[in-house]
Amino acid sequence: MSVTKAVLPLLPLCQRLLPSRLAGLSMALLKATALEIAILAGHLLLYPSGIAQERKAALPPQGSPDTHRLPTETHPPVVLLHGFIDNRSVFVLLRRSLAQHGRHRIESLNYSPLTCDIRTAAELLGRHIEEICARTGSRRVDVVGHSLGGLIARYYVQRLGGDLRVRTLVTLGTPHSGTKVVPLANAHPIVRQMRPGSAVLEELAQPAPGCRTHFVSFWSDLDHIMDPLETACIDHPDLLAQNVRVSGVGHLALPVHPAVAAGIRQALDSEPTGATEAAEVAPAGGLTVA
Repeated sequence: MSVTKAVLPLLPLCQRLLPSRLAGLSMALLKATALEIAILAGHLLLYPSGIAQERKAALPPQGSPDTHRLPTETHPPVVLLHGFIDNRSVFVLLRRSLAQHGRHRIESLNYSPLTCDIRTAAELLGRHIEEICARTGSRRVDVVGHSLGGLIARYYVQRLGGDLRVRTLVTLGTPHSGTKVVPLANAHPIVRQMRPGSAVLEELAQPAPGCRTHFVSFWSDLDHIMDPLETACIDHPDLLAQNVRVSGVGHLALPVHPAVAAGIRQALDSEPTGATEAAEVAPAGGLTVA
């Protein structure tokens, strides 16, 4: 799956001044950085709109005109969970993409930026999912978590019995093995829990036999928040997990880029029952954004 954009005007100059491989890498990094800055600027404008919790979606009454136009009622609801010091506004474009392709039951959860414990946030997520299931009549949900949101959702699934409720968990740039970036951020307790060797990550490394949830982890080779980059991959012998490499975008672009959104839709539309099927939920070789 490839998305190609117009070549930047500086490309010929870079190709003359730098070796071909280095020039290609530099151009990819330049474009990814420019995209990150643009996304950050747009997100800052949208951020106030996502501070408040969203209204709970009301189901259409039986026999209403909308009922026969929802062919995806067999699909479970999708729960979106944002990352550190963020809110649900980060999912505006992903939410629209999912809705345009038949996912009409989509809900977001805001947890406080003052949250200091992944375990506490996971318990909140669990209560939110139970409420959604009770309100919609669904036995299970799908969850998409960006960055820290993916780690919170994984803790709920593995440590709090959430695999009974979560069918598929998609994580976007989530530090599954811990990230070393920005050591000064260790002043925040939840950042310390995202460091390699933390007590929370040690809990997630423990055996999880019989876990029912299917995991799909999208990781980027230009993610400046993941150090090392491969920390965004899930490596656990008991989990049914697929790691999808994304080339050409940074951390903030993962929940925004249309190519990634297409990969997420493909992951949610698949229902693998084993390792062979898991390999088919995303394009071979991952996603490339040129």
